[in-house]
Amino acid sequence: MSKQRKLEGKKALVTGSDIGIGCEIAVEFARQGADVVLHYCHHQSNALKHAEEIKALGRRAIVIGADFNDLGQAQSLAAQAIDAMGVIDCLVNNAGITFNCPFLAVLSEQFDTLFNVNVRAPYFVTQNIVENMMKHEGGTICNISSIHGLQGAPEHSLYAATKGAIIAQTRALAVELAHKGVRVNAIAPGWISVENHFRAIPGLTEDGAKQGAYDSVPVARYGIPRDVALLAAFLCSEESAFMVGQTLVLDGGTTALMSLISNFRDESAARFGVDYVPNAQRP
Repeated sequence: MSKQRKLEGKKALVTGSDIGIGCEIAVEFARQGADVVLHYCHHQSNALKHAEEIKALGRRAIVIGADFNDLGQAQSLAAQAIDAMGVIDCLVNNAGITFNCPFLAVLSEQFDTLFNVNVRAPYFVTQNIVENMMKHEGGTICNISSIHGLQGAPEHSLYAATKGAIIAQTRALAVELAHKGVRVNAIAPGWISVENHFRAIPGLTEDGAKQGAYDSVPVARYGIPRDVALLAAFLCSEESAFMVGQTLVLDGGTTALMSLISNFRDESAARFGVDYVPNAQRP
C-alpha cells in the first residue's frame, strides 16, 4: 500500500471498472484512501471480486450495473452513485469499447453504438456528477481517451473519432468548470496490455506481445493497467491542483517517436549535414 494516500476520504465513481484498466483504477483509488463505486456493463462477477478487494483495504465499495448504450441506464448510474456515497469527489470516465473496421464498411448502427458508449453516456454521466460536485466542494474528473485520438491507424476511424471527441470535450469542459471548483483532465494511453487484446488479435501470445512491444515501443515494454491507474490517481488528487484541461499521453514514447524511424535503438548509418555542420562526419 502506498505510504502517501493521495485520495484520503474521497468518494469516487470509476466507470467500466469490471475489467482491464478500470478495475485497476478502482483498486488503486482505494489504496489511495478513496471509497469507490464500481460500474460494470457485462462482468458483474469481476466487479464484485474487485469490490471485495477494496473492502479488504478498509474502504467502502458499491457495485452498480449499467449498459452505456442506453442513456437512461447511464444517467441512473450517476444518480445511484450519488445516493450511495452522498457525494462524488472523483469521476473517472473509463468505460468504453473499441472497434476496427474498414471505413467504407462501417454501418450506422456501429457508429451509433461507439458514440453512445464512448461519448454520449459519459457526457451525461459527467453532467449529473458535476451538478452534484458543485453543490459541495467541487471535484475532479479524469477522462480516459487514447493515442488513437492523436494519431491515425487504419480501420480505426470510428474509434479514433470517439477518442478525439473526448480530448476536445476535456479541454472545453475544463475551462468552463475550473473556476467553479471542478478540474477536468484526460489520459491518452498507448499500448496497455489487457485481456481483450489476446482475445481480439489472432495468435497473440504473451511472449509475442512482449517482443512486439520491445521492437516498437521506445521504453521497450507495453503498459500495464497500473500505469494508467497511478496517473489517474495523480490527476484526481491535490498534487495536480494547477493542471486543467490537459490530455496526458501515457504511451512509453510511442507518439514521441517519428513514424519514419523503424530502427530506433541502433546508431543511424545516415550522415546528414556533412557538408555544412562542423564535425558531422563521425568515425
